[in-house]
Amino acid sequence: MKLQILMMVAPLVPAFSQTPQPAQPNTLVPNVRGVIDPATEKKIGVPTGPAPRLKNGKPDMSGVWNQPYVPDMSKDGRGQQGEHELPFTEFGLKVWKAYDASQGDYTGNCLPFGLLRDINSPHPMQIVQNDDYIAFLFEQNTWFHVVPTDGRPHPKDLDPTWEGNSVGHWEDDTLVIDTIGFNDKTRMDTIGHPHSDKLHTIEKLRRIDAGHIAYEITIDDPVIYSRPWKNVRTFVLRPDWEIMEYSCEENNKDITDGHIKPFNGGNPVPGK
Repeated sequence: MKLQILMMVAPLVPAFSQTPQPAQPNTLVPNVRGVIDPATEKKIGVPTGPAPRLKNGKPDMSGVWNQPYVPDMSKDGRGQQGEHELPFTEFGLKVWKAYDASQGDYTGNCLPFGLLRDINSPHPMQIVQNDDYIAFLFEQNTWFHVVPTDGRPHPKDLDPTWEGNSVGHWEDDTLVIDTIGFNDKTRMDTIGHPHSDKLHTIEKLRRIDAGHIAYEITIDDPVIYSRPWKNVRTFVLRPDWEIMEYSCEENNKDITDGHIKPFNGGNPVPGK
């Protein structure tokens, strides 16, 4: 079962500290100059120095990044800071307590993980950027997500999608990505925190030096949560990595042998 595999994958472990950069509100200050490869126990260096820039002067976030594995967005650790106690609405708490992955988690059917579980996955991602767009190439299920960065508004009359519709703009050296138009078929993390089709996310990315991106995401979903809440983490550049092809196969024996049930649709909505 894919869900079980993801929960067992361990991320690379941060190693030896350096002089921290000045802290910014709602960001994690990285305290690593490298990571330890658990397979070889060798220290792998991370580039130091100032962040590279595009011709237009904005920070260039291109590269292959080791983002922390975030199976539970409410927790601290593994390079992330969570909300601890999520502010569920009464309905949202019922949806959360009723969730059981063995009763039909959509990942068992190789359906798209959705934007949040792509970002939260233990697999690396590659960022490709120019003056007008930034593209996130996720090793997770070989998905991709392209975001215009010219400050345009969202299109009207959006059709709900797995990844949502994203538009970006710059606030000084911070890229702000606003996403709406999600469907209600996904969960936000491996543990299964829910969202509705009213989910609205705001991501902030700031390349604080050559080797790190400070990342913050705000979750705003008035159906499931009584107020917006945040998760903060740091991405580490891995110039020695390339993303690989990821294939989730339809022949999932956990489903065909009856260990788990097939996915039966989206998350519940109030009044239904």
